[in-house]
Amino acid sequence: MLKTLASHNPDIQRLLEKGYALAIDSDYLIVRDIPYLDSTGQLQWSAFVGKLVFEDQTKVCPEDHQIHFAAPRPFGLDGQVVRGLGGGEAQLNLSEHCRDVVVNQRFSHKLKEGGQPRPYVDHFEKIESYVAMVCGPAMARFEVTPYTFRDCEGGTTNSVFKLRDTLTSRAEISDLARLFENDVIAIIGLGGTGGYLLDFMVKTPVREIRGFDPDSFFVHNAFRSPGRLDMEDGAELRQSKADVYRKRYENFRHGLIIKPLFIDELSASELDGVTFAFVSVDKGSSRKSIIDLLIAKNIPFIDVGMGLKRHGESISGTVRTTYFPHDTGNSVRNKGYVPETDPPDDVYRSNIQIAELNGLNAALAILRFKQIRGFYAGPVPLNQLLLTLDNVSLLGANED
Repeated sequence: MLKTLASHNPDIQRLLEKGYALAIDSDYLIVRDIPYLDSTGQLQWSAFVGKLVFEDQTKVCPEDHQIHFAAPRPFGLDGQVVRGLGGGEAQLNLSEHCRDVVVNQRFSHKLKEGGQPRPYVDHFEKIESYVAMVCGPAMARFEVTPYTFRDCEGGTTNSVFKLRDTLTSRAEISDLARLFENDVIAIIGLGGTGGYLLDFMVKTPVREIRGFDPDSFFVHNAFRSPGRLDMEDGAELRQSKADVYRKRYENFRHGLIIKPLFIDELSASELDGVTFAFVSVDKGSSRKSIIDLLIAKNIPFIDVGMGLKRHGESISGTVRTTYFPHDTGNSVRNKGYVPETDPPDDVYRSNIQIAELNGLNAALAILRFKQIRGFYAGPVPLNQLLLTLDNVSLLGANED
């Protein structure tokens, strides 16, 4: 990755040519072998960490005038803290490839031109400016330099995404995003809510996503699912949902497998290796066989559903999200939270579904999944979430 960036960014290439020990990690520029003086005037070594902002897939620029530092405050030749460095204590969790870089400071220094602050023109100017301030005293006293020409490239370069995940690095949550790196997710049913589940999950850095739906994509599906409808010659209408969604998202990420299959005992092997599943089906009888299969395979899962009815001039009802842990799935099942049969008059049901409620149902399910993985704070044992539209209230329950 470093060589690719250097070939498209003259400032990165200049840093390498001058001898800086550079590496790329989680969309951060790491500059190791930075000498500085500690509070006793002794020589120490540290690293700068600067955030990369990707203008496109290969062109980068500095985000702002700030930079992270993997050490306490540096001192000058006079024994005082180096002046002109704003900021304060900060933490930044990098990948396991950069365990040696433990950030605990964030510096803030603005260049001035004509008495007015101005942004750094590129990474070369930014690094050189901070090196002059932080390294200058150590370079003068011990005749050392940060120009070691050391090859430090070894940061994370493999990604499930086909474009750089700059959202994660900008929010400084790269360590939390790694909570999903070993997950293989199954989404069973790609109708309204299932389509939104897929849309949200595609943008989550899980290792693999497997989607299943045997049905075709019709006009009514377009009104309750995310994404742009390809209208050219009716390209998507009457095609399988699997083909429609695969084409919509295949340019976004790797590890996306979507098949026009109904999940039952005959296709049970499709779930081998799945670490978490989402069930989004309409019919209770279909849900029952899927739940049987998931519990038998010890796969934790979330089942989603909604019950909407028209009362006079408005619609009321509930939106449900139910979590089945891998070890207590039958206990949750016995609570009767989810319907597993088809009512006798089911053929006459109106099956009201509205796009915003499909999206909300999916969002609640993804929120619960990410709470379970530790990404969001929240009560992991909570098994049932029920949103009531009448008073917009959210109720929760667990097995106890």
